Amino acid sequence: MAEEEPVLVVTEAADVTADMVITHLNRQGVPVVRFNAADIGTDLTISARFGVGSTSMTGQLRTSSRTADLERVRAVYWRRPVWPGFGHLPDADAGWAAAQVRYGLGGTLYALRNCLWVNHPLRNAAADYKPAQLALAHRTGLTVPPTLVTNDPDEARRFIRDHHQVICKTLRWTPYQRDSVGLTSWAEPVQADELDDTLRVTPHLFQARVDKTADLRVLIVGRRVFAVRIDSDLLDWRRDYSALTYSVVDLPDRLEKSLFAYLDHFGLASGSFDLAVDHAGELHWLELNPNGQWGWLEERTGLEMAAAFADLLVQGDVDVLAP
Repeated sequence: MAEEEPVLVVTEAADVTADMVITHLNRQGVPVVRFNAADIGTDLTISARFGVGSTSMTGQLRTSSRTADLERVRAVYWRRPVWPGFGHLPDADAGWAAAQVRYGLGGTLYALRNCLWVNHPLRNAAADYKPAQLALAHRTGLTVPPTLVTNDPDEARRFIRDHHQVICKTLRWTPYQRDSVGLTSWAEPVQADELDDTLRVTPHLFQARVDKTADLRVLIVGRRVFAVRIDSDLLDWRRDYSALTYSVVDLPDRLEKSLFAYLDHFGLASGSFDLAVDHAGELHWLELNPNGQWGWLEERTGLEMAAAFADLLVQGDVDVLAP
């Protein structure tokens, strides 16, 4: 039997953050159909019909324990699904099969309408380009540190000489391994004499360093705002979570309006913003993660973030995002 108006939770198998939201959905008696894209096969099947009857699409998605009628989905919580790699197949066959899953399963899910997406993966992708983020942040009235994106070493050296203290950041976090060891890129100080012609291979992001006293992580869920000040002596606070202290803060109304306008531009229901706090208390835009982690912040602060996600998904109404 199909679940009545379920919430689809699309994520990897071990996702504690998704578990937190599902716990609140269960308490409210809302049916949940959880699955991972990599489950495709006997543990996940999808059947969709188009051009039949009065609706644009009908069909069902079935897991090993649940069934969802596609036209009755209330909301989709798109967390962190893993797509199948088909490592048991030859490379050409694996690439072909992976593409069929992305464009078959993914395309069918992306076609769902009249339900709330938190967030639609295509909108997440559009919001994930840092140059576009920086330009939009400036347009929405946020203070953006001077930033250069370039693969020209001379331009980069000139920028560093002009701004003296400069950091280099990745344009996008990407899984990276060397000798089977996973590596992570941090925001790092950079000097002009460290640059050579290898910079020409790809664009790099250089940014004037903010003389900060703390960081701010702001999670927005629908129209609810959770702001946490993160104090440490670290340039990049992600390096050592044990060195961090947290405090809940309120945002100025003007900043809240700018962040809402930012999400509205991309059609996002939620997003995690990072800002730096300078010694004068001014806030400087750093970046948006449209699908950022927040579970550890709830544990540290007691803020009811998971409940806010659950409440938003229960409503399942795109109109709840209207200002």
